Amino acid sequence: MQGSFLRFYVHEGQRHQRRLVWEWLLEKANGLGIRGGSAFRAMAGFGRHHVLHESHFFELAGTLTVEVEFIVTDEEASKLLALLHEEKIRLFYARVPALFGVINPDAADPPVAKDP
Repeated sequence: MQGSFLRFYVHEGQRHQRRLVWEWLLEKANGLGIRGGSAFRAMAGFGRHHVLHESHFFELAGTLTVEVEFIVTDEEASKLLALLHEEKIRLFYARVPALFGVINPDAADPPVAKDP
């Protein structure tokens, strides 16, 4: 199948509707019927303010980034991005074209086009 690799970058303590944004994103994507998503906490990084943040044992929570990613059809990507626009959530994201599928699928997997 062809679609998109959709990755969102959020601060680990960022909230929307009293929920952590990364949790909210996973919940909403699941509700939209997206087949899967994952959240990963960064070890270190910097953003537009060029301040380096690193994970330390005693570091205060909320200063690092969580990457939330999905591999989706273009229709699913459009629905998720539209939801974020409606909710007025400010997020940095990347959307990259992706070719995806399941090797040796079973009956529960959606049908996919054959890889060339």
